[in-house]
Amino acid sequence: ERPCTSQGLVFDIRCMSQPVSVYAEMTPNPEVMKFVSDRPLIAGSDQAEFNSKASTVGYSSLAEELFNFPFVTGVFISGGFVSVTKDDTIGWEMIVMQMREYIQSWLSENETAVEKIPPVLPQSAMAAENKAASAETEGAVQLNDADIVPSEHDEAIVALLEEFVRPAVEADGGAIDFRAFVEGTVHVRLRGACAGCPSSTATLKDGIERLL
Repeated sequence: ERPCTSQGLVFDIRCMSQPVSVYAEMTPNPEVMKFVSDRPLIAGSDQAEFNSKASTVGYSSLAEELFNFPFVTGVFISGGFVSVTKDDTIGWEMIVMQMREYIQSWLSENETAVEKIPPVLPQSAMAAENKAASAETEGAVQLNDADIVPSEHDEAIVALLEEFVRPAVEADGGAIDFRAFVEGTVHVRLRGACAGCPSSTATLKDGIERLL
C-alpha cells in the first residue's frame, strides 16, 4: 500500500497495490531468463542495461533490487520485459518462481522501474564481457567507439535491423545496436540475453549477415 494524493494533498488513507501480471520465459541463453510484464517497464523504444549494482544507482530501482540476489550478474530492461542474467552457481529451475514472484510483487508496489536511461557502455568497457562471444564468431572484428565514422549506408542498414532483426532479438530477451559500417563490414552490439549467448553466432551469421 502507498499514500493516496489528490491535487497535491496527501491523505491518511492508503491506495491498494496495482495488480500486475508477470510470467517467465526461457531464452536461447541458458544463463538468462526473461520476465514479461503486462505493463511497460520503460518508455517507448528506450532500453537499459546494467552489469553491476553500482551502475543501477539513480537509474533503475528495479534493477538495483534485483542485484541484491547473490546470483544476479546482469539486468536488461526493454519494453515490457526484464532479462535477468545469473551466474553458474545455481540453476533457473531452483529460483525462477521466486524471481517471478519477486518482480511481480515489486512492480505492483512501484510505478517506475527505470527512473533514468543509463548511458551505453563504451566498447572498451564491454570487451571483456563479450570476449567469449566474439571468439566464437568466426571473423569477428573489434571496433573501438573512437574509430566509428558515419557512412552513406548507415540509414539503410539501421532500417533493415529495426524491421527484421530487432523484433526477433527482443523476443529472445535481448537487443541489437548498430555501431558502424566500416570497409564492407557491419558492426553491431548484442546486449541483454544475446550477449555471450551460445546462439549468437547463428544469429549473426545465418540471420543478420544473410539479410544484409
